[in-house]
Amino acid sequence: MPLLKRNSKRISEPKAWLCAMVLALAMASLLLAGGCSRFHKETQHEMVYVWTRQMYLRDRVAAVSNRVAQVTNGQALEVLEHGRRFLKVRTAKGEIGWIPERAVIDGTVYQGFMDLATQHRDSAVVASGTLRDEMYLHVKPGRETDRYYLLPENAKVQMLERASVPKAAEAKPVVNHVTGSKDEAETPPVVMEDWWLVRDKEGHTGWLLSRSVDVDVPDDVAQYAEGQNIVGAYVIAKVHDEAATTPDHEVAEYVTALAPPESGLPYDFNQIRVFTWSVKHHRYETAFRLRPIRGYLPVTIGSEPGPNGTTEPVFSFLIAGNEDVAIDPNTGIARPASPRTIRYALRDTLVRRIGPDTAPIPLMHEAKDQTKKRGRK
Repeated sequence: MPLLKRNSKRISEPKAWLCAMVLALAMASLLLAGGCSRFHKETQHEMVYVWTRQMYLRDRVAAVSNRVAQVTNGQALEVLEHGRRFLKVRTAKGEIGWIPERAVIDGTVYQGFMDLATQHRDSAVVASGTLRDEMYLHVKPGRETDRYYLLPENAKVQMLERASVPKAAEAKPVVNHVTGSKDEAETPPVVMEDWWLVRDKEGHTGWLLSRSVDVDVPDDVAQYAEGQNIVGAYVIAKVHDEAATTPDHEVAEYVTALAPPESGLPYDFNQIRVFTWSVKHHRYETAFRLRPIRGYLPVTIGSEPGPNGTTEPVFSFLIAGNEDVAIDPNTGIARPASPRTIRYALRDTLVRRIGPDTAPIPLMHEAKDQTKKRGRK
């Protein structure tokens, strides 16, 4: 019996050792998995993006420092370390240095621009324009909103949406102090600004001030603006004129949308004007004019079979069916609550109303409408 007990003890000792080894291996596996997970997270470094025109990276944050590299607008940088109002970053070339936080946007703002480009990748172009000066694109309309892409002077852009927002934060009420009377607070009117959502040839999408971009329209047509802003000019047809200076002697005819030179209006335009080309007089002439209306972009150009079996050019636009206008709280884009689609056809030099909606078009009194601009108290 004692011998049997000694043998049993000898047999159990390897089993205990084996169990200990299995337990140790399991713990090591867990530690290794956790270490790999931490290593994976550490490799996913934060990224920032340069919004200033250009900026130098410095070797240290100090009054006296050396330039390490130059970065420019739109460049992506990998964040290595956070300091007080500065970031230690690395460029794609491996250059490492410090940059002020104010010179970059973070990944959240950058993603906002990416989402904006994705959402409007296939949006209809309501007009084409040219920048008067270099301008930043903003992620939302407004002077205080985040900006990123810097477009150069004379850059061509596609204009997608128009919006109106306050120029600055709401002003505090002005208190009139009048002797012998109670102080009465007056709220000053809110100054509005118009912005355009635009897209450049590289697909960069964002908002910029409307006054910084000019709608592309020939000077021979622009001269008839009569003090209004041309917010859209669309080629609807072409005619042949041997006296024309164009290489192929083809001259474009235009449908134009015009608006008063003011911001914050609850519509995109108040006038539609069609310019046809006179082969006899070799000049543009007004073939059609409709005003004053509450018109909304886009103006659509197309063609369809005419009454004589020929194809005729047509155009359409939206008007407000009543006084109700819906304002997007996030962008300031105005849309009629009850829109109507109005269609016309160009037959030679005559413009004729077509389409299912042939009801009268309500005309507004411009002087009265100016007092109803959005944002005014």
